[in-house]
Amino acid sequence: MGNVFQFFAAASALCAVSSLPAHKYHFVYEPKTWNDAQSFCREHYSDLATIHNMDDVNILNEMADSQQMRAWIGLYDNWKWSGSDGEYRNWQSDQPTTYQAEENCVAIMPNSQWIDAPCEWLLRPVCSDGTGLKVTFVPINDSMTWANSQRYCREHHTDLVTIRNETDNLEVKKLISVNAAVWIGLYRKSWEWVDGSTSSFRYWKSGEPNNVKVKENCVAANFGASGIWEDDNCDVEKPFICNQVAVSQKVLKVKLVTTSPLDLEDPAVLENLLKQLELKLQQQGGKPDVKLSWRKQTDGKIFHKEDDM
Repeated sequence: MGNVFQFFAAASALCAVSSLPAHKYHFVYEPKTWNDAQSFCREHYSDLATIHNMDDVNILNEMADSQQMRAWIGLYDNWKWSGSDGEYRNWQSDQPTTYQAEENCVAIMPNSQWIDAPCEWLLRPVCSDGTGLKVTFVPINDSMTWANSQRYCREHHTDLVTIRNETDNLEVKKLISVNAAVWIGLYRKSWEWVDGSTSSFRYWKSGEPNNVKVKENCVAANFGASGIWEDDNCDVEKPFICNQVAVSQKVLKVKLVTTSPLDLEDPAVLENLLKQLELKLQQQGGKPDVKLSWRKQTDGKIFHKEDDM
């Protein structure tokens, strides 16, 4: 992908969506789990609520119907893959523990189950080569920290391994020696806004977050205590608050250039291209709140060769 921009090979439409500062909050009083609340907000509004400052806190306190209510907001403790995205998890029954907020990296045990562990542990990593469905797993014999494992895999292969399903998990297990754990590409990005906001505002209750040895990875505002925040188990059903954010959208025609064939139907390739375009926009002074997405054309395809258009 390093020499992508060399000659014109295909053209496509790219949607650039920019969030404007104006937003509205909507309380939903039907209790749902955090994940179900997020799905509802994305379907009917924009996303679960992001709270930017004390003015927003005061607005929500005035809006809340019940002063004894705890309501989900959009802040969560996020586990992310170093490489491509994936939803598959195979945690050991008592994991993740996030003990003292230090266990932010993930290792797979010889029994194929996962634990969270201090990132400074010295373990052997498993790297991946390739993208999409054409991925091979590469065990590394040297022990190193998680960060050094990520750096090594990116320099010599593609990335630390992403485990996308049970089949991948069993394939990695075959590479593990009898008494050893190995690093995989999952890591904890502590307390992020689900809509991608970079707001650093926090309004934690004293002693919170306290997600030690329990799965309190989602955040609720407690309106019995002036809207102050507490972490809780994401599977608990609560009322929740949605954001409705004003957005503007532009559709741009993009010409893709390449010196080698690319599989433009591979989701990983398309995702990688979007990341490169977003990075170029930021380097050229673009707004950080712009989100890019591919737009399918009438025949269902994203790209066409120029001589076919």
